[in-house]
This record gives sequence, structure tokens and C-alpha cells, in this order.
Amino acid sequence: MKHFEVISRYRQGESYRHIARELGINRKTVTSICSKYKEGLRALETSTHEKEVEKATEALVLTRSYDSSKRKNRTYTQEVERRMKELYQEELIKNKRLGTHKQALTAIAVHEILMQEGHSIGYRTVAHYWRQFKEKAKEAFIRQEYPLGYRLEFDFGEVKLEIAGKVRTYYLAVLACPASDFYWAYLYTNQKQEVFQDAHVQFFEMVGGVYHEVVYDNMRNVVSRFIGRSKKELNESLIKLSLYYGFNINVTNCFSGHEKGTLEGRVKHIRQQCFAKAYQFPTFEAAQGYLTEQLIRLNQRSQIVEEKQHLLAYRPPFELAQIAQCRVNKYSHIQFENNAYSVPDYLVGQMVQLKVYHDYFVVYANHTEVCRHQKIEGSHQYQLDIYHYLKTLMRKPGALQHALVLKHSPDLKTLYELYYKEKPREFLVKLDQYRELPKDQLLHKLSLASPASEMKLPSKKAEAITHAIEADWQRLNRLYGLERVYS
Repeated sequence: MKHFEVISRYRQGESYRHIARELGINRKTVTSICSKYKEGLRALETSTHEKEVEKATEALVLTRSYDSSKRKNRTYTQEVERRMKELYQEELIKNKRLGTHKQALTAIAVHEILMQEGHSIGYRTVAHYWRQFKEKAKEAFIRQEYPLGYRLEFDFGEVKLEIAGKVRTYYLAVLACPASDFYWAYLYTNQKQEVFQDAHVQFFEMVGGVYHEVVYDNMRNVVSRFIGRSKKELNESLIKLSLYYGFNINVTNCFSGHEKGTLEGRVKHIRQQCFAKAYQFPTFEAAQGYLTEQLIRLNQRSQIVEEKQHLLAYRPPFELAQIAQCRVNKYSHIQFENNAYSVPDYLVGQMVQLKVYHDYFVVYANHTEVCRHQKIEGSHQYQLDIYHYLKTLMRKPGALQHALVLKHSPDLKTLYELYYKEKPREFLVKLDQYRELPKDQLLHKLSLASPASEMKLPSKKAEAITHAIEADWQRLNRLYGLERVYS
């Protein structure tokens, strides 16, 4: 701005001294600006070809700045630079060890360290060079365009939901197809290997084919361990999955989330679009159903129909099960992942085989399925089935009253306390008789077939007992949310 004002005043005929006094700058500076302006005018008047005109024009209109490239640093010496590099390397090691923290070495702290070590240097100089150490050179990205059916990107994202009144963190397995702009997600309670594989199988089943390449970051489900700086040992389960379906595995570089550019945005988009407003659900299944409905809405403009024609051939679902073995203890329990599950009582002391899926497992004895259980979320809990103990309880009916398995079925326990407390064997016989019925029908049958309902009493008393039984049944319905099946 001063350059323009100097030239403007000079063109109006003001002297160098007057211009310097009015603008508050050195007279030599005014002289230099005006002299270069006059040289530019002369060069423009004497220019004979285009390049000379261009050069003369630049001399007239471009503001010159002081060339400080050859100026020597007086305080930022090589010794100071070397020490600051050491401090920066120590800071990187600290960040790696501590992870996310609030103990970063600031420019003020670096300046204090240098001053204590006898270096005479100003804070602003330290701050300038410390900022340069911390700032990474901006990276250029090459925009990619993939053919339909070629690339699929996978990642996990977290979401907090309130289900049945309890708030906890759940995990979104997100898959994105950059070519067709199609993306999908499945809700899980953990990020274990079975969940990781289940998401792939469900997605390939849904689209009816397989992508040529699947891209991952360096998560544990993908990389078992790092060998040196660049080599990675892939997870054996992932290798089996890729061999079965025939897709290639592409693992991004460490700390390079942009290499899955499509997916990084989709995880945030799904979380925002699906769960920003709705986060309370009565059951986990309701939350998953809601997510599916929202994804159908969000994918209306995708090209997934066209992309399906370019996928690798469909293959039957990959067998996800992991095999495990457990011994049945004296309580007819097996211990699996720090939880206890019941098995039929005739298996006490024997070894059984488990076929473990991501959310349930099947128990086999002598290659025959004997039962199956939903996995328990948590640890040191029980999942018991009273039918697994009928044989033992028929021999020991007195053990039923305080049996742990009965306490784990509060609806059955209530009926037992109301109607069968004095006749436990009859309760067990009826339980066995109606074992094939759905649970709501079973409870209804047990209440109507109770000893109280079969007593031969005068009609008024019998009617009163019947009404009492009906009232108990309605109370059970309200308590456990069951619907009446029989009138």
C-alpha cells in the first residue's frame, strides 16, 4: 500500500522529502521506489518486443519485497537446530507410548529447555521453527475411479445406543462400494473375528456375488502381526475367507485412512443419518431392523443393480463356525468364554464339541446335536434350560424348589410357587408333556392343568378358583409381556 502511495504522490509532483515526512518512512526508501518506477517507465517506452514489454510492466506494477534468503541466522545455529530435532524425536516416541494425551511439548517448554542449556535464542524464533517441525508437508491425492464390481471397502465404526433402558457401545460393520456409491452396515455387540466374517458373508449373500478386491485398514481382524516396517502377516481366518470367495486382499498403509476415502465418510454418514435422532430401541433386533430400513432409503440412488452384473460368481455361505471342546461338569454345565451353559444331564463328565458362530453355538456329543445356546454378552453368567435336568429332577423332585435352573426361569418359578409347590413331580410331568409347545402356550397349559384347577369342589368354589387362575394368568401376561393364545 505504501508503495502505491509513494508513486501516487510522486506523480502529483511532491518532493521525496515531503513524501517521506507525510508517510513516516525513510527518504532513501522513497528515493528507491521512485527511481525504480522511473526506470520502469523508461524501459516501457524503449521496449521493442513482447518480452521486454512484459518485463517493464512487471517492474511498474509488482511490489518488491526484501530478499532475506541470503541473510544468516544469528541465534538459530546448527547446534540449536540439532537440539530441537532431538526434542522433536523424543516427542514422537512419547506420543507413541502414551497414545492420546495432553502432555505435548509446547514451543514455550522447548524455549525454556534451550535457555536452560545455555542457548541464547528468542521465543518467537523457537516457536517458528518448532511449528515447522510439527507441520507435515501437505500431501497431494490422486483421484481414483474404479470399475463396477471391482472394489469393496470394509471398516468398523462405533455407535452408542440405549437398548431396553441400558446404554452401551455397539459396532457398525460398514461396507462401501465406491463405483456404485452403495454402502451397507450391520450392527454387532463386538468386533471379534466371527463378527468380522459374518458381515462379509451376509453382504455377499445380499448382493449375490463377490467383489474382486476388498480393502481394509490394519485392524486385528486383518493383520496378525507386523514384520519390520512394511511387511504384514495377514490373519489366517481372513486368508481362508478370501480363498473361499476368491477376492484379493488390499491392506492400506498405517495411519492412511484416506486410502479408504469412500468408506471413511460413509461410517460417519451412517452414524449421523441413522442414529443421530433415533438411539432408543426396545431390543437389539429392533435397532438392526431400523438400520436396515434407513439404509434402503439412503441407497435409493446407488448403482448396485448395475454393479451386481459385474461381480464374481456367487458361492454358498462360507462356514463361519469355530470348533471348540468342553468338558461337562457335575452341574451339567459347560464353561465357554467365562460363562456357564447347561447341557443334557446324561452328559456329565463327558467331552462335547462346540460349533461356535458369532452370536450362538451348537453343542454336539458323538457327532449328534444335543442343544444350542445364544451367546451371553458379558462374563460369569448362566444360561440354563430346565429340560436339560428333567431326568435328574424326576429322581430328586425335592431339589426343584431351590434349583438354580428354576430361578433362571422366573415365569415357570411363579407357576410352580402358585400351583405346584406341594406336588413338584406333577409339575415336572406336565412340563415334559407340554415341552413341544411355544412358551406362552406352555405357561397357559401349566396354569390350567394345575392341581388347584382339578379339585372337585362345589360349583361356586370351583368357579372362584377358576377366576383366580385366570387372574393369575393375566398377571403373568402383564408381567412377562405374553399374549393369550386360548380363551
